[in-house]
Amino acid sequence: MFNISFLMWLCAGITSLSFKYSSFLIAIVTKLKQRSQPAGNFIFINSDKWYSSSFKSESESESEAEAEAEAEAESESESESESELKSINESTSETLRYSSTRPNTNNIENIKKISIHVPTHLRPESENDFGHYLAGLIDGDGHFSKALQLVIVFNELDASLAYFIKEKLGFGNIYKVKNKKAILLVISNRTGLLKVLNLINGKIRSKNKLNQINNNILANPYFNSITEFSLNSDADLKNYWLSGFSDADASFQIKLINRKNQERTEVRLNFQIDQKKEDLLILIKNFFGGNIGYRKSQDTYYYGSTSFGSAKKVINYFDQFHLLSSKHVNYLKWRKAYIIIQDKNHLTESGLNKIIKLKFSMNRYSDNVE
Repeated sequence: MFNISFLMWLCAGITSLSFKYSSFLIAIVTKLKQRSQPAGNFIFINSDKWYSSSFKSESESESEAEAEAEAEAESESESESESELKSINESTSETLRYSSTRPNTNNIENIKKISIHVPTHLRPESENDFGHYLAGLIDGDGHFSKALQLVIVFNELDASLAYFIKEKLGFGNIYKVKNKKAILLVISNRTGLLKVLNLINGKIRSKNKLNQINNNILANPYFNSITEFSLNSDADLKNYWLSGFSDADASFQIKLINRKNQERTEVRLNFQIDQKKEDLLILIKNFFGGNIGYRKSQDTYYYGSTSFGSAKKVINYFDQFHLLSSKHVNYLKWRKAYIIIQDKNHLTESGLNKIIKLKFSMNRYSDNVE
């Protein structure tokens, strides 16, 4: 059994770690973007004080999502579910209830098979690949402040990833937030910021991040060498951007549904991303398929893909563009559950027990895939 922290240190090539501890960082940023799927507490930085947000952890979010699914299973019709989905179509934005596209996992004849072999874990090496990954990570958990700083938030168990980013850039300081399960990578060196901007120019997709760059960074004369900074408007996601964005904001979930009118337990594999705005979720939905919902209680949108057709597309993507955070282990367990289902072993007691074991070992960041 490999400890997930040690596993990810090896992936990043880090054999020893050291942190700078700080109770405050003056004028880093008024606040950081609300994180939708954190693996731990998220931090707002406001002057010289740290504030912990009330957003749920990844495992808590999974429990909430499963509760919604169970509530749906209790209803007489899935279209009468309490959770409303906002259908994102070209012609309409009216609110719809859950559609009948939910998969029946007992009927798996049409599930397309994937390889049982896990690809060797790789990191983006070229500047182009690393630029796409960094752009996705910043779109998810980065902030450009008026103090001419880039701050990226990581779960404390992803220290190796923070050090990998720092090593690739050659700039930055890492701060451990006392009493919080978070660390910060802060890049305040202007040469370092210029390098970041050149790497992600034409690759970021968040309009909010573009506004931060234009208003907080490029307004400074030091950055006059950048005459134009643009978004990536290409609908093609076959690069590392979604890997970086998912390391920031995504979660992999296994849901077990027991319906009153079915003898067998229904298994669903869900890939979920929560956001305050829906624009990036539309892009992901168009790429993988799936649905976009709106959670009124939290004023957040969420993308979810529970069909096995979408799950295969998710697997095809992450088998090629690997996650670099501790979520990579969750993905491997999620992938293993898909293989159990494609082989119809989930219809056996032993197979279902394996899926249950995988489910309850996910999002704990301590267990091996086996």
